[in-house]
Amino acid sequence: MTKTAILIPTRLKSTRLPNKPLASINGKPLIQHVWEHAVHVHGKEDVYIASGDQEIIDVAQTFGAKCILTDASLPSGTDRIAAALREIDPTGEKYDIVVNFQGDGINVDPHLNLELVDLLKKTDADIVTVGKKITTSEELNNPNYVKIAMGLRGAETIGRALYFSRSRVPFNRDNTPQKDFGYWHIGIYVYKASALKKFVSLPVGILEDTEKLEQLRALENGMSIYAKIVESIKLVEAAPADINTPEELAEAEKYMK
Repeated sequence: MTKTAILIPTRLKSTRLPNKPLASINGKPLIQHVWEHAVHVHGKEDVYIASGDQEIIDVAQTFGAKCILTDASLPSGTDRIAAALREIDPTGEKYDIVVNFQGDGINVDPHLNLELVDLLKKTDADIVTVGKKITTSEELNNPNYVKIAMGLRGAETIGRALYFSRSRVPFNRDNTPQKDFGYWHIGIYVYKASALKKFVSLPVGILEDTEKLEQLRALENGMSIYAKIVESIKLVEAAPADINTPEELAEAEKYMK
């Protein structure tokens, strides 16, 4: 029987919105909303907040969250959840699967985690993630929309991710209308616990360093990534999925009750 840990990485340092996890939204800190959404789907036992900031830990403990204080100097959320996993499962015998549920994803539907865990089991992939169909040339040509190269046919929504790029991939040489756009990547991940440990032990890859896309490290080292193309990742379609700016914070306050 497999068991899943839901790890919520979070930190105070944010250039666009300082102290973001503790920002109040309708009387609760942002991180509490995210934790409550995860707990609603997964229960409290296996949901953990992982942070390098004692201030976040102190606040999270007041609303009953399980917390892991990690090294504040860790370079990424992936490193943070890997460090947290070592703390909660030092022998590697408790958890087989790890969900990385982003600490600013106040409007991300946590039911998606269940779909990804199921996909991981069915495909036996190392990592599974999410994508959406690209529908405009603006999305296609914007380097902030990371593209996934996948060989999907017809109505297929699940496939192996062959490459990720900030550039347009694959290139549609013949300008075939039905292939004009493709898929963009949404950074929600579920890992085999063993794959997460392997991933953070690997050096930064050449392609990763070039594109500044962490997931390319896994592909460079022969790890398998599957993606599911979804219509939406949101609980409330009109609200921002996550919070990165004061404007998004204000928008979230309108909808997150």
